[in-house]
Amino acid sequence: MTSWLTPLIILIVLLLLGAWSIWLERRVLALWQDRLGPNRVGPFGLLQVVADMIKIFTKEDWVPPFADKVLFIISPMIVMIMTLLGFAIIPFAPNIQIAQFDHALLFLLAISSLSVYSIMLAGFSSNSKYALLGAMRTAAQMISYEVFMGLALMGVVVLADDFSLSAIVAAQADVWFICYQPLGFVLFFIAGIAEIHRAPFDLPEAETEIVAGFHTEYSSMKFGMFFIGEYLGVILISSLITTLYFGGWQGPFLPPLLWFILKTGFFVMFFILLRAAIPRPRYDQLMVFAWYILLPLSLLNLLVTGAVKLGILG
Repeated sequence: MTSWLTPLIILIVLLLLGAWSIWLERRVLALWQDRLGPNRVGPFGLLQVVADMIKIFTKEDWVPPFADKVLFIISPMIVMIMTLLGFAIIPFAPNIQIAQFDHALLFLLAISSLSVYSIMLAGFSSNSKYALLGAMRTAAQMISYEVFMGLALMGVVVLADDFSLSAIVAAQADVWFICYQPLGFVLFFIAGIAEIHRAPFDLPEAETEIVAGFHTEYSSMKFGMFFIGEYLGVILISSLITTLYFGGWQGPFLPPLLWFILKTGFFVMFFILLRAAIPRPRYDQLMVFAWYILLPLSLLNLLVTGAVKLGILG
């Protein structure tokens, strides 16, 4: 396949999947809560997403007169760009990957850190108390959970002896890393929820407390970019879980790409069902959970993994 064609196809598919995930979440939550979801516009309500997109595009693209206009406009772009850049290093199948290099995991952590700036700038530039409060919550939450997300990933790096995602997938040819890193998987999964501020860790945009948090003043397509960015984040974290702990595209009988889609789809569904099953904690509980429980556990996981690895090599 032509070199420029692969990223173009992946980009189009990801944007379609991000939009389709909105419909999927509504339908699954409706089934889980014993009610009706989208079922009027198109077969099974599939065209509801199209109607929503038309509505977003045709709404007034309003910039508050009290906002910092430049930062206000570029903030949604940053979150979309950073999320899509994260997909560039994912090995979807043996020959389907946009970029492959030796320090892909470090690139991932850098991208994750830069995403914080988007939401901070959105809250700050809005010049709104609710938006600023949501941005402050986001900064504290994402920076805190990034710490042990990186430590959880180090267990996988120790086992694979490599920072490359392709090498990590290849290292799981015999046994998936979930068997060796169950604690690391749980830690990474929890950190992933906090990083994309999905329920139950959606305190930066808690509707019952701060209206809509950092994107309170946003409308039209700029709000749509934040909205789609969240669902793309769910797909990205699910793809990383599949790659790091569940063998990536590896599996018997079925084509590699299909295995990757099935595994990733399973975790996307889990993210959705998690939203319906677990209530939102208080913000102080969220931070205490990170620093007093998850950080020591991630250090313990790394210590034990390193000790076992050195014992085997010795």
